[in-house]
Amino acid sequence: MKKRNVLVASLAIALLIASVSVYAQVKRPYHNGTVWNISFIRIKPGMDSAYMNYLASSWKAEQEAQKKDGNIVSYKVMSVEGHTTGEFNLMLMSEYKSLAAMEASEDKADAVTQRVVGNDETQMKGYNDRLAIREIIGDRLAREVILEPKNR
Repeated sequence: MKKRNVLVASLAIALLIASVSVYAQVKRPYHNGTVWNISFIRIKPGMDSAYMNYLASSWKAEQEAQKKDGNIVSYKVMSVEGHTTGEFNLMLMSEYKSLAAMEASEDKADAVTQRVVGNDETQMKGYNDRLAIREIIGDRLAREVILEPKNR
């Protein structure tokens, strides 16, 4: 009889611990989504057409190649209205499946850039050429937050 009482007590304690651990799990109404690498650009006065031509040709070609190779999910160009002098007026955005995927694909992405844009010397020349038409204000990584539907 004592063995049975010990077994029942042990089972009750195990069930209590299991139910507490299930209750202690937090149900959050959101989950992490994709990761965006965002560059904040200030196009210099009078250089809008020149920079937009670069974006529509070389930059877009590189982004499409990165997308085709699976290094990015998508990309966007966002024009910013209502900015003041010295602030960014354009955002270049590249979307990655996750931060881990972005970091894991660095070597592949570099190879794609070398193939599409050119070697390091060509890339540096292009960067220096663009200095005359735009200024990079900064870069940020942002993670999308997916809100779950409210349970009723």
